[in-house]
Amino acid sequence: MKQMDRRMAEGILFTDEYQLTMAQLYYRMGLHETYAQFDHFFRSYPDYGSHKAGYCINAGLEWLLDWMADAHFRDEDISYLRGQTGRTGKPLFAADFLAWLQAHGRFDCLTLRAIPEGRVVHPNVPLSVVQGPLVAAQLLETSLLNHLNYQTLIATKAARIHESGRGRLLLEFGLRRAQERGANAGARAALIGGADFTSNVGISHVLGYPPKGTHAHSMVQVFMALGEGELDAFRAYADVYPDDCLLLVDTVDTLESGIPNAIRVFEELRSKGHEPVGVRLDSGDLAYLSIRTAKMLDDAGFPDVVIVLSNQLDELVIWQIVTQIEKESPRYGVDPDHLINRLVYGVGTRLITSQGASALDGVYKLVAVRDEGRWIPAIKLSETLEKVPNPGHKRVWRVYDRRRRATADLLSLDDESPREMDRLVLRHPTDHTAYRVFTQRELEEIEPLLVDVLRDGAWVYDVPTIAEMRERRQADLESLDPGVRRIMHPHIYHVSLTQRLWDLKQSLIESLREENAAA
Repeated sequence: MKQMDRRMAEGILFTDEYQLTMAQLYYRMGLHETYAQFDHFFRSYPDYGSHKAGYCINAGLEWLLDWMADAHFRDEDISYLRGQTGRTGKPLFAADFLAWLQAHGRFDCLTLRAIPEGRVVHPNVPLSVVQGPLVAAQLLETSLLNHLNYQTLIATKAARIHESGRGRLLLEFGLRRAQERGANAGARAALIGGADFTSNVGISHVLGYPPKGTHAHSMVQVFMALGEGELDAFRAYADVYPDDCLLLVDTVDTLESGIPNAIRVFEELRSKGHEPVGVRLDSGDLAYLSIRTAKMLDDAGFPDVVIVLSNQLDELVIWQIVTQIEKESPRYGVDPDHLINRLVYGVGTRLITSQGASALDGVYKLVAVRDEGRWIPAIKLSETLEKVPNPGHKRVWRVYDRRRRATADLLSLDDESPREMDRLVLRHPTDHTAYRVFTQRELEEIEPLLVDVLRDGAWVYDVPTIAEMRERRQADLESLDPGVRRIMHPHIYHVSLTQRLWDLKQSLIESLREENAAA
């Protein structure tokens, strides 16, 4: 793709056609400068088939902000839109609208609040709230969903893998299996969610993390094809990288060839004053091979050499490996805790593609418009109550009980503060019979989650570093009940409405139903 074509494909026209046709309609009807509010949220956790998430990790905001700062209608963009025609051959977009769009089609008029990246988030809770002129807010929808949904999906997968591996070193290896340049966004999200490093060299440089990798089977194959052998290949690698020697040991036979040859090379390295890093297992029964490998390395005097596992890993596979190691390693005279603590996980395809749950069902819904200085709540009915958005200008809170556990996320109207309520009623968003009541004495903290990011287009947000996002993620995870963090069949985390917001939602639903019945 030519550079000019790429700028058009990835700039302001990185959107859906219906955003532009709606923009012209709003302009024609004189609604284009009407202030509106859209909420971005997801409806359900990723469901991987055999297992399901009980939380998500928010990600993607910084890259969205970077895109918004640069996106505008260039001459080339307007020229392309001018050439679009309808079914009768007439121009689809009128000249006056295109002139207005080129003059005003930027995002420097929007106000944005969001939950910071790295935070644990839950369904139907606004992750970002956009306010501003209707056309600008509407045009943002597609790119916002593209930037935020995917990174949140991958950060969530990475967090679950990190949890199942009990916090051991996690390497993201997905570049070759990713969806084109989505690999960069996925690698960033993985680093936020739980990966310690990525093999992706370019994005590692951009994000300030050293890339990590070992070598391929092909290196050993080359030596064998030229009449040498696995041992010669290992020696060559150790000679070039004496202080970073990590050998892939399953090209020939892991236990009969790979590990014995690796030990021999490690002994030679040590005799020269260098310490080996480890070995990598990429095929076979990884739990069994880990145990046998650990035993052989221990007996040879290398108890601290790491064992990297790769090949179609995800949170469920890693959980099974760890469980098997705990049960079987004592039979071989291997300390299970020591072995688990020396494991490193290289995760590729199933992380970068979020295998089993390929998309996050994030949506962007109009919830309010402003008229004569006040916000008017808006609502959309659906075939099921679960899909009816929570209307109005709102705030988002996290409620912690006396154990310092997050017990619920709470949505309130913007002009109410749960911190000031002696009796706090938490209503289920759709079930009128389900609610909980707390007094302030029963709670440790009520934390506001949304922060100001853009104010009338001005950036007012200090973007946290990835290290800070990771720290926040871990703190949020530790505040969850263990049942919510389970890999299999997680406990339901509560998302609730205040009584006033519940009442508003019900009244709007009833009004729309009555209007529909009367029509």
